[in-house]
Amino acid sequence: ELLERVEKGGGENAILRHTQRNKKLFVRERLRLLLDDGDFLELSPLAGLDMPYGDVPAAGCLTGIGKIYGVWCVFIASDATVKGGTIYPIGVKKQLRAQEIAMENRLLSVHLVDSGGAFLPLQSELFPDKLHGGRIFYNEAIMSAMGIPQVAVVCGSCVAGGAYVPTMAEESVIIDKIGTLFLAGPPLVKAATGEDVSPEDLGGARLHSQVSGCADHFAPSEEEAYECIRNVVSTLNCEPVPEEDRDHDSPLYSPEELLGLAPLDYGCTLPVKLILSRLVDGSRLQEFKATYGTTLVTGFGHVKGHLVGIVANNGELAHDAALKGSHFVQLCGQRGIPILFLQNTAPQPAGPANISQAEAHSNRLKAQASMMAAVACAAVPKITIVIGGCFGSDSYVMCGRSFSPNFLFLWPNARVALVDSRHFPTVPPAGDWTGEELELKQLKAKVFLLLCCFYCAFKSVLFSALSRLEEESSAFYSSSRLWDDGIILPQDTRKV
Repeated sequence: ELLERVEKGGGENAILRHTQRNKKLFVRERLRLLLDDGDFLELSPLAGLDMPYGDVPAAGCLTGIGKIYGVWCVFIASDATVKGGTIYPIGVKKQLRAQEIAMENRLLSVHLVDSGGAFLPLQSELFPDKLHGGRIFYNEAIMSAMGIPQVAVVCGSCVAGGAYVPTMAEESVIIDKIGTLFLAGPPLVKAATGEDVSPEDLGGARLHSQVSGCADHFAPSEEEAYECIRNVVSTLNCEPVPEEDRDHDSPLYSPEELLGLAPLDYGCTLPVKLILSRLVDGSRLQEFKATYGTTLVTGFGHVKGHLVGIVANNGELAHDAALKGSHFVQLCGQRGIPILFLQNTAPQPAGPANISQAEAHSNRLKAQASMMAAVACAAVPKITIVIGGCFGSDSYVMCGRSFSPNFLFLWPNARVALVDSRHFPTVPPAGDWTGEELELKQLKAKVFLLLCCFYCAFKSVLFSALSRLEEESSAFYSSSRLWDDGIILPQDTRKV
């Protein structure tokens, strides 16, 4: 339902104005004309869905990955039905993430520009800082220096900062009658100089293809523009992806069954091998240290013919499990094998109640620190799928967002939080207490009574905080803020 809502862009009236009055194609129709078979993986489609920007239903731009003449491309396409394609802070973040993917993977970038430039009422969140709007143009220059091609189609208004995107591209196409390119449009010219000028005379397709030279190709229609840019891609001397010639087996168990296996109760842990048997080719996993540190499953398998190392939570990330994970991640780094992390971290255990527990806790933290270092330093592609809980420090160890996986996706049931609101640590059970331990027990009893008093006084505040924590832990809250690359259906995990 949320994806359908996003696909409606700015709503029916905006779509009618866009397609009937302005005679322009809707953004997804443009992509179908541009990409091989019209097939693409959309990145972070729910970005901006519940952000506090009035009635804006989405980020105002689409980003994704697809093929043109067999060449993998990242595309950034304005959706002009959302506030005229003006750029909101979440839209900037989305475009910067797409450029980051292009640079990491050396993918051709295709811009479909139909934008009114920055949304000025939010200029302080768009303009001045290092990762604000100007970074888009900086990245274009850096990518050009890296030899990563960038092409653009001016398929609507291209105003203010938006005008730099096509002019910094290697080749650009502008569409007659609907493509315009200028720093300030006719209304601002009238206000500043008193002069009346038409959009065509100020920055239309014929002006920029015949007089200024800002555009490299003139297209009489949208359809011809996308055919033209496809032909441009064919002359960039980029190597197309080899046809899939790997023979690979399907899993022995249907991936559709992953819908019924997605964990909802994070207090108990689903045996992760049930999930792996529906993801890897032939349901084959060559386990590493199978009987050691069993709360983490590590091993090698193939996904659609591609060899990957798999690191999957199978319970609390204990000391032995973290040591095993550290060893396995280092092996993958040495062998140049990409790593797939399946993250379902258990809620944090209660704090230590005595000296022996404190020592065990300390050893566990040291082992996790070792694994964190191994994950951070492994110079191989890393893809993280959050299939359940993503809680606390364990999420860092399992290559969470702050550890820069190449891609991070969530299942819809995922929970992303520092702590799980449904599993707060409790006071440890009473036992045989003597000496210092008895004093510790008495101190904890006093603290517990004090907390009870606070609880009675601020019960409504506590419930409000818990409710907010519950809301902010959902996969949809995370994806709306672009903390990941999108929510995917469990049964699509192999394909993604």
